Amino acid sequence: MRSLLYIIAVVLVIGWALGFFVYSASGLIHILLVIAVIAILLRLIGGKGV
Repeated sequence: MRSLLYIIAVVLVIGWALGFFVYSASGLIHILLVIAVIAILLRLIGGKGV
Protein backbone atom coordinates (compact mmCIF):
# COMPACT_ATOMS: atom_id res chain seq x y z
CA MET A 1 0.00 0.00 0.00
CA ARG A 2 2.81 2.40 0.81
CA SER A 3 4.59 1.79 -2.48
CA LEU A 4 1.32 2.51 -4.29
CA LEU A 5 1.04 5.85 -2.48
CA TYR A 6 4.62 6.70 -3.46
CA ILE A 7 3.98 5.78 -7.11
CA ILE A 8 0.85 7.95 -7.16
CA ALA A 9 2.81 10.88 -5.70
CA VAL A 10 5.56 10.52 -8.31
CA VAL A 11 3.02 10.32 -11.15
CA LEU A 12 1.27 13.44 -9.85
CA VAL A 13 4.54 15.39 -9.63
CA ILE A 14 5.46 14.34 -13.18
CA GLY A 15 1.97 15.32 -14.36
CA TRP A 16 2.30 18.66 -12.62
CA ALA A 17 5.68 19.35 -14.23
CA LEU A 18 4.45 18.36 -17.70
CA GLY A 19 1.29 20.38 -17.33
CA PHE A 20 3.13 23.40 -15.98
CA PHE A 21 5.60 23.54 -18.85
CA VAL A 22 3.41 22.26 -21.68
CA TYR A 23 -0.23 23.12 -21.11
CA SER A 24 -0.17 25.93 -18.53
CA ALA A 25 -3.49 24.88 -17.01
CA SER A 26 -2.86 26.68 -13.73
CA GLY A 27 -5.81 25.49 -11.59
CA LEU A 28 -5.52 21.76 -12.26
CA ILE A 29 -1.73 21.80 -12.08
CA HIS A 30 -1.62 23.34 -8.63
CA ILE A 31 -4.20 20.86 -7.35
CA LEU A 32 -2.01 18.00 -8.64
CA LEU A 33 1.02 19.50 -6.92
CA VAL A 34 -0.76 19.84 -3.59
CA ILE A 35 -2.03 16.23 -3.76
CA ALA A 36 1.47 14.97 -4.60
CA VAL A 37 3.05 16.89 -1.71
CA ILE A 38 0.43 15.58 0.73
CA ALA A 39 1.02 12.01 -0.48
CA ILE A 40 4.78 12.34 -0.02
CA LEU A 41 4.36 13.83 3.46
CA LEU A 42 2.02 11.01 4.47
CA ARG A 43 4.62 8.50 3.27
CA LEU A 44 7.41 10.20 5.22
CA ILE A 45 5.36 10.57 8.40
CA GLY A 46 3.64 7.19 8.35
CA GLY A 47 6.39 5.06 6.87
CA LYS A 48 10.09 4.41 7.03
CA GLY A 49 10.90 7.29 4.69
CA VAL A 50 11.95 7.31 1.05
